[in-house]
Amino acid sequence: MQMIVDAHLDLSMNAMEWNRDLTRPIEEIRSRENAMTDKPDRGNGVVNFEELRKGNIGLVVGTQIARYVSRQNPLPGWHSPEQAWAHTQSQLAWYKAMEERRELTNINNLVSLDNHLQQWDSTVDRSKMPIGYVMSLEGADSIVTINHLERAYKNGLRAIGPAHYGPGRYAQGTDSTGGIGKIGRELLTEMERLNIILDATHLCDDSFWEALENFNGQVWASHNNCRSIVPHNRQFSDDQIRELIRRGAVIGGVMDAWMLVPNWVRGISTPKSMNVTFEKLIDHMDHICQLAGNTLHVGIGSDLDGGFGKEQSPTDIETIADLQKIPTILSQRGYKKEDIENITGQNWIRFLRKAWAA
Repeated sequence: MQMIVDAHLDLSMNAMEWNRDLTRPIEEIRSRENAMTDKPDRGNGVVNFEELRKGNIGLVVGTQIARYVSRQNPLPGWHSPEQAWAHTQSQLAWYKAMEERRELTNINNLVSLDNHLQQWDSTVDRSKMPIGYVMSLEGADSIVTINHLERAYKNGLRAIGPAHYGPGRYAQGTDSTGGIGKIGRELLTEMERLNIILDATHLCDDSFWEALENFNGQVWASHNNCRSIVPHNRQFSDDQIRELIRRGAVIGGVMDAWMLVPNWVRGISTPKSMNVTFEKLIDHMDHICQLAGNTLHVGIGSDLDGGFGKEQSPTDIETIADLQKIPTILSQRGYKKEDIENITGQNWIRFLRKAWAA
């Protein structure tokens, strides 16, 4: 069973906002939520540390996330950048607590990456093995000032997606329009100085192109699918995919059901009624491979339990351990062993080695 890399998991959000103890069995996490109705995915979670290990998912990108919203912004979020920053610091404290429990280990440079991969590969019983995590920030609203960025870097932050949903302080995100402006360009300049990876996920079209024009560092897209298959501004157009390929990016296939098939109707469609399986995910991955002419720019960025659970995941997912079904499906679709290894993890590992080589 080969090791899988998942480049987008909202682990600290689940712990600090959904109040899920990821050290506990998945059945226990679900059962504690049976009577809860505050979030649509209550009782349907698929991610915890045990299931990650069962699926041999030894390296992940774990996020911090805290949106700032102005009075005019109807989205949920914090009412000041300082509150958003404080919330990301509580998420940081949770990551550190999980490191102390040896559930997680922070991967932030070449030495820690290579040491973790060697230990993971040489360990037979991984039930007690810390899972490696690279820390990323989804939406940069919580960076109160540009000077806060170096502080975050020293705490282990290695990637930033400047926007999430809606308008942001440094860039505009999904369902929004507009560029990054002066403050966004200043953020990118500091990111480049610190060698922080730019995550292009969630950038609206205007901000996407302006960001890539003003950033010369390493770029990836942790969790994004294809607009040519599911027409929506959350997805990448073929031109955007081609530009990311040109920049050497890896694009992680995301598993939120509405992003996998067209004509999903929120509150009505279900994964079963829309026949959403891993096969649909592979369709998106294959499209990117066809544009690239190789398998070097596709990975997994599941976003599982990123505000949705089994009720909005492919039907062949009971827990995140089921990512191990992907290699078999890729093989059935004609992908060779080396290509499958690229997609399930090696592309992300090579990307990190290149990004951190200096």
